[in-house]
Amino acid sequence: MNTAPPPLPRQSLAAPGAWLWQARTGDVDAQAQAQPGWRQHYEQLSAGPFEGWVQHVQLPGLRLVREDSRRAVHQRGDLGQGAYGLALPLSASGPAIFNGQRVGPDDLMVGRGDALDLVTPEQFSLIAVVVDDGLLHPLWQRMYGKQPSAWIEQQLVLPARPAAAAAVRRLQLQALQELCADDSPITTETALLQLRDALLIEWIEALPERVDARELPTLAARKRLVEQACALMLAQADEPLSMLQVCRQVGASRRKLNYCFQDVLGTSPLKYLRALRLNGVRRDLRGGACSVQQAAARWGFWQLGEFAAAYRRQFGELPSQTLRSRS
Repeated sequence: MNTAPPPLPRQSLAAPGAWLWQARTGDVDAQAQAQPGWRQHYEQLSAGPFEGWVQHVQLPGLRLVREDSRRAVHQRGDLGQGAYGLALPLSASGPAIFNGQRVGPDDLMVGRGDALDLVTPEQFSLIAVVVDDGLLHPLWQRMYGKQPSAWIEQQLVLPARPAAAAAVRRLQLQALQELCADDSPITTETALLQLRDALLIEWIEALPERVDARELPTLAARKRLVEQACALMLAQADEPLSMLQVCRQVGASRRKLNYCFQDVLGTSPLKYLRALRLNGVRRDLRGGACSVQQAAARWGFWQLGEFAAAYRRQFGELPSQTLRSRS
């Protein structure tokens, strides 16, 4: 059964509104909910018990993040109005996909935080900063003598400048370690603000000099096709459409639909739909308002033996165990 210690309470830091938060999770929904103040929705894509770790440090205008997950996950969400994110992989068993773009080991994920779309592989870890526009724009103006470039309003994967990724990782991990230590050396508001500014400058300086966003319209078209297909496949979850029916309704060949799913989500339409349906059953069971048979039928699983085996492979426990854990 997936279990995890309860999250630690928020711990106040020296500056007004500054705090730190840490949580270990044993469920993909718990991982999504362990992001204070953000609206996140996660789907577990790969099979096996979920394990996750979330670490947030909120400084004035800037949040430091580390997130680890054992299973492949599709993350979607909103980090708040006027928020911009910059993220880097720490470790991964394969490439992540950010807004339909493959993420290499030293690639930055950059852009507005109001429509997060990230697919992570198994054994994935990242660090990130989420900065308010009220802090980012004046700092960018001071550093470069102009307002942030228009591409910051998009969501892009960009190669970090040579050696910059390692420097960012080193500084942020050191900052997290010091801020979260019981005997933290950073005990004054001035020290917190100096650390915040040093970190943000390091992240901004890691961005490449030139940015090419010409592929974004093509990526957006592929994402729209995938989203339209997903909506159709889930419109009647108890009686999912066949791939032929989906292809006809979205106006794409099966080959094109498969290509777009692989490009945007890193998996096939059938595998993605099956993962969504199993996640849906799990949420129903954790809600405790229906039986295993009712939840399975609602999501189109009619052969209970096959369903139970698939559920156990996906989550590391039987559906009856999930249901009992709510009682």
